[in-house]
Formats: sequence, structure tokens, C-alpha cells
Amino acid sequence: MRAVSALVFLFATLLCATAQNSLKNLEKVRIYGSDYVRLKEWCNMTSFGTFWVKKDEELRLTNRWWRFSFTVDSRRAQVNGINLMLSLPVVLRNGAPLVSFVDLQTAIRPIAFLSKSSTPIRIKTICLDPGHGGKDPGNMEKKSQEKKYTLLLAEEVAKILRQAEFKVVLTRSKDQFIELSDRAAVANRNGADLFISLHYNSAGSSEVSGVETYCMSPAGTASSNTGGGKIDPGTFSGNAHNEKNMLLAYQMQKSLLKNLAAEDRGIKRARFEVLREVKMPAVMIEGGFMSNPGDAKKIYDSVYRKKMAQAIVDGMLAYQKIVEQ
Repeated sequence: MRAVSALVFLFATLLCATAQNSLKNLEKVRIYGSDYVRLKEWCNMTSFGTFWVKKDEELRLTNRWWRFSFTVDSRRAQVNGINLMLSLPVVLRNGAPLVSFVDLQTAIRPIAFLSKSSTPIRIKTICLDPGHGGKDPGNMEKKSQEKKYTLLLAEEVAKILRQAEFKVVLTRSKDQFIELSDRAAVANRNGADLFISLHYNSAGSSEVSGVETYCMSPAGTASSNTGGGKIDPGTFSGNAHNEKNMLLAYQMQKSLLKNLAAEDRGIKRARFEVLREVKMPAVMIEGGFMSNPGDAKKIYDSVYRKKMAQAIVDGMLAYQKIVEQ
């Protein structure tokens, strides 16, 4: 069994190296001011097969472990059935589908291949960030305030992590207001290995429901909820971990969907201040909509909260297993 595991690891490592080198060798095509690459060319270098689900409209990339789905002229994609919002749309030129280089580098490749560092990574300290607090109640539905339930969720996650012998740091442990910059500072000051910000959503329509996971927008791209595309706000501390941010976000969203049977609102990108300023891989989880009766009932339920806490820990452990090997 150990021999088989070693061979699988060696094969995965070789694929990772191939994927990394392939990025350097790909021919770039300038489209609307951004670098794009031909998906077929990258697939040929990384043992992915490609086929049209719907000619010139919906494309699928597959290998033994992964299935990516793309729609031409859209930023919406899927990886193993999980929704993923790209920074730039996939386009078709002369019959060939192209993907933006930034998405290939910071979204597709980090999920599909091991993201290894030159030095071993050890996950020991987790910073949990219960959103809002004090004078900032967050979303409000009747008498229910988001700040109460993010703290309750953080406490449940912290309990499980401590039982597993992780060191846990909370940006707040009671109902108090903490500036956004101070939340990131807590994580940085304590040398956290991961930062997980916990929130609940709200929408104008009570029909909107589901969970979504955010990670930092790559430099030069707009946030998912602002229509995507190009923007030049500069580079922030959070961009130093673009690849691991995405890998962590994927594992989190995957675990939440698997364990909670919630609607999939996808993996998205944003420049929330806490994601910008932290110096370690980070995600923000929106664990459901307080404005949706079905989601709200779950959010307020202690049994479901424990289930969500375990799902968050499982997502973190799945990420840890990849980066520590």
C-alpha cells in the first residue's frame, strides 16, 4: 500500500511540475488587453482531454480526476460539478477556445495540481474571523443579527480545531466591534497559517439561498460581484498566496456542499479588506442567506451549526493534506 501511495504521489508531483512548466511555454494571445492561451495547447501538455458538449458553446476538459466545464463568452465555469467564477470570460477565436492566462494560473491549475512550496508547509495555527460585532450587527432579519451567529459558528469551529490540537486565534471572542484592518492584523501578529472569515448573507429576494466561498482577486482583475474583467487596484499582501487561496476556497466549498446539501453559489473572488491585508492563505465563507426562510432556519439551529462547523474543518483538513505532503 505504501508503494502504491508513493507512486501516486510521484505521478502527481510530475504532473504538477509539467503543469508549472507548461505555463511558461504557452503562446499568449492578446484579447481585449488581456493575455489568453489556447486551452487545447495547455491540455495537450497536461494530459487533459477536451470535447465540446455543445459545439462552440460549452467545452469540457477531463482526465482521471478532474472535470472542468466552460461556457464561451462567460465567466461561469464548473470544476467537478462545483461552480467557479472566473476573472475573465472564456472566448472563441478561429474555432479555438481560449482562457485568460490569469485564470489558468490562479484558478484552474491550483485546483487541478498540487500546489507545493520549496519548503514544507505545516498548518498549525488557524485564525477564525467571526464577521461584524458590537455596533456593527451585520445583516439583520427581524430581531436576528448576523454578528451573533458568526460568533456562535466560530466557537463551534474553534472547539473542533482545538480538539484536533490546532492552535486557534479568534479576531473577536465576544460581541465587540473590531476594525477590518485590525482583524487582518490579529492573524498576521499571531503568525496564523490560515485565515477563515465567517459570514452570513442577505438578499433583496427571499428566494435566494446557498453558500459561497470567496478568495482574493488576482492583481489586475475585478471582483466577481462587480462584473469581472480588468481593473488595476494594485497588488496586496493577500495576492502573495493567490494559488493557495484558490485551493483553500475550492476545498472549503466542496466540503460545505458535500456535508450540508446546500445550494452552490460558487467560488468567487473579492478584495474584501480582510482578504487583502492578511499574509497567509485566506477565504471568506458566506454560510447561507438570513433573508431566505429555509437558510435562516438552519443558521439559527445549533445542530446544523455544528454540522457546518465540521464541514469547515473538513475543508481545511483536505487543504492541509494536499499542501503538507
